[in-house]
Amino acid sequence: MEAAPRGVISAIPTPFTANGHEVDVDALRRIARHVLDGGVHGIMTAGGTGEFPHLSREERRLVTELVVSEAAGAATIFAGTSACATWEAIELTRDAAGAGADAAILVPPFYFGIPDEMLFRHFADVAGILPVVVYNNPLYTGNSLSPALLAELMAVDGIVGLKQSQDDLGQLVEVLRLAVASERGICTGIDSQFYAALCVGAHGIYSTAASIVPAAMVRLWELVQESDHDGALAQHRALQPLNRFLEYDPGYVSPTKEALRMLGLDCGPVRRPLPDFPVSERPALQEALAGLGVLEQRVGS
Repeated sequence: MEAAPRGVISAIPTPFTANGHEVDVDALRRIARHVLDGGVHGIMTAGGTGEFPHLSREERRLVTELVVSEAAGAATIFAGTSACATWEAIELTRDAAGAGADAAILVPPFYFGIPDEMLFRHFADVAGILPVVVYNNPLYTGNSLSPALLAELMAVDGIVGLKQSQDDLGQLVEVLRLAVASERGICTGIDSQFYAALCVGAHGIYSTAASIVPAAMVRLWELVQESDHDGALAQHRALQPLNRFLEYDPGYVSPTKEALRMLGLDCGPVRRPLPDFPVSERPALQEALAGLGVLEQRVGS
């Protein structure tokens, strides 16, 4: 089995040109360099933060190719290959392999309600092209993967890990119990759960916050590895004012791009129909970043 995912994996946004029509390749390279300089262990491309439903197949491959090139082996690259149809997920995963990604990460099919047997087959059919990370996000997909089903998937050859994006932390605890012998990388996908998830045995996080403040998220990881739980709790509390913007209304993509703009890393607009970040929320977001000391360290300042 390929090495299981561990540590802080940054789920990066996809920067667009000012009119939103094209991927801004220069901005994408700057974002990749930003998270790499922050010490992340991996980068996730074309996920939800990366607006995968709004990207063409060609754009998804381009994003992964550029990030692979910029990383140059310094971090593991997880390419988002989510699709409603298994055939399309397979083709997208082949694209990701061709772009040089180390692994694919994908949610279950969405829109139609799919029985567990077919959800299992969907992931099993994709595994083998690249190492696969199962991404459970029932709020967005409508198809929830139960702890029992996830434990079965963690035993499949070619499946190397889990991103568990569910607000019920107890579900993650149960997956860890059922799949402990699999040695897969079982991670949370919810920034506010990071410290708690590590305390119950999770192996890391696929993090939107780590695309904004990568060093701060890596520091929380390091404090737990050092068994400095007082320090880790303080770091969690410092991060929470930012984390809350990445989990609730108005969604997490526009707050991510707005926060990066405040740091001097303009990612352009979100693609419609996603909403812009509310002007009224900007002072609170700026205060959250100021509390982490990063506004004084703006890129290029």
